[in-house]
Amino acid sequence: MAIAIFSVINIQKKLNQGYQNFGQVISKTLAIESAEITKNLDLNDIYNTLKAHTDSILKSHNDIVFIEFTDKDGKIIHSDTNEAHKSTQRPNITVSSPLTGVSNTPVGAVTVGLSGNIISQISSTTRASLLFVFALAWLVFAFVILINTYLITRELRILHDGVRKISGGNFGYKIEGENVSNEVQELFDSFNDMSARLHIYEEQNIEQLTLERNKLEAVLMSIANGVVVCDNNDNVVLVNNHAQTLLDVNEDQILNKPIQNYIDTEGNHCFKEKIEEFKTSENKFVYFNITVDKRVIKAIISPMFTRSNDYVGYIIVLIDITKEAEMDLMRSQFISNVSHELRTPVTVLRSYIDTLYTMGDEFDYETQKEFIGTLNNEIIRLNTMVNDILDFSRLDSDMELEKTYNDISRLVEDCVNQIQILAADKKVTIEISKEAQTNEFLFNYDSIERALRNLLSNAIKYSPEGKKIRVRLYKPSENEVALTVQDEGCGISPEHQKKVFDRFFRVENNTHTIKGTGLGLHLVKTTIEKHHQGKVFVESQLGEGSTFGFILPLNTEVLV
Repeated sequence: MAIAIFSVINIQKKLNQGYQNFGQVISKTLAIESAEITKNLDLNDIYNTLKAHTDSILKSHNDIVFIEFTDKDGKIIHSDTNEAHKSTQRPNITVSSPLTGVSNTPVGAVTVGLSGNIISQISSTTRASLLFVFALAWLVFAFVILINTYLITRELRILHDGVRKISGGNFGYKIEGENVSNEVQELFDSFNDMSARLHIYEEQNIEQLTLERNKLEAVLMSIANGVVVCDNNDNVVLVNNHAQTLLDVNEDQILNKPIQNYIDTEGNHCFKEKIEEFKTSENKFVYFNITVDKRVIKAIISPMFTRSNDYVGYIIVLIDITKEAEMDLMRSQFISNVSHELRTPVTVLRSYIDTLYTMGDEFDYETQKEFIGTLNNEIIRLNTMVNDILDFSRLDSDMELEKTYNDISRLVEDCVNQIQILAADKKVTIEISKEAQTNEFLFNYDSIERALRNLLSNAIKYSPEGKKIRVRLYKPSENEVALTVQDEGCGISPEHQKKVFDRFFRVENNTHTIKGTGLGLHLVKTTIEKHHQGKVFVESQLGEGSTFGFILPLNTEVLV
């Protein structure tokens, strides 16, 4: 802009100078012509001649405002103004030249007034031209800058799109550059090389991560206990099959959902409170039990950390302790039952012995005999309970029972004879049915006798007075022998039949509770199945009695 202004000012100055010279030329030419045409003329003719000459000049030159002739004393001889400039106050340029006569002596002067319109027009045209050229140059310059900027930003946009795709995880993306500079093409090539390397690294990394994740999932899915993995937002990110079974849910119902939303069978958010306790507690582990569909589950919450010790969530391990809980309950009941059962004979023995000791001399023989009979029965009862407890401890261990060749038929008769006293007290008859002849085979006589005696004792306990008990000996197959004891008691419900051989389990009827430790049938099962590789069974209907029995193999080897 400064250059353009300087150029305009300089051109204007040169134009004014040239116009000044132009006016000087006109005035000199007019002075010479006027001197020449008025030579040798009288004053009247000089005036007319000058007037005619100035009129012709003014008509032919619109830029001349006026022409004025003066004598040597400065007196105006003739003055004429151009019709086109009558309204003009004064000319822009005034130029004077002397009139010379004979011998070049000055006789006056010619003054010419120029309007300067030509200069103005030329100046305006020049300024307009310069401004146009300047504007055009700026437009071209701006266009060139825009084109260059567009090309540069286009390359930058292409590169930006590539970087954005890479940052979005689209490794391997390539930039296709066309009509770009060599430097930019090198940059694009370097970017494509980097993208290809990242793609290769991603594939290797993903393959490794997938392998590690599959290993982790395989391990978790193979764990016998339930495992629930939660992130630091409490959302479940992994749950194995056993955990789904324990919690009674499908993967879709719990995966990617807050674990606090889980509701147990009692309608409680069983994890919510414990997780809050885990987050606020200084202890790293929280233990608690939940109940789901009658299963007792032990839950352990433990935190998860990365190798850099960053907290990333926690793991909930679920352990089914239903059996343990049932065993604890049965042990508790067993201890309570044994304590109660032991207290009764001990109390009776103490009372009767104390009475005989202090007042025995006052009793007759029959009364003393009755007291001694009661003491004997209570001692037998106490001995039976102690033997059950001792047998339970012995038979549940890994010790092996000594087996010898014995006659099972004779064992049945001996056992029935031993139990006849109890049957007579209850007014129950025992009937033996031998449907097969068997040779002697290997078994532990004492343990099988105790097993059969337990079955007979139970049958007597649960049989009403005057009923019959049937003992049956038969062979279900060539290599097996079976013994059953059938009573006509109250029977056992189907749900109780599944547990009747469990330790500490006792069936109570609707009218009274049969005393016992709950170990008798479990000892039968242990004796037959664990130590003789046989099988126990029960068949019963409520109100119609029960049949308990066991099967022994005939080819059992001698075990010492």
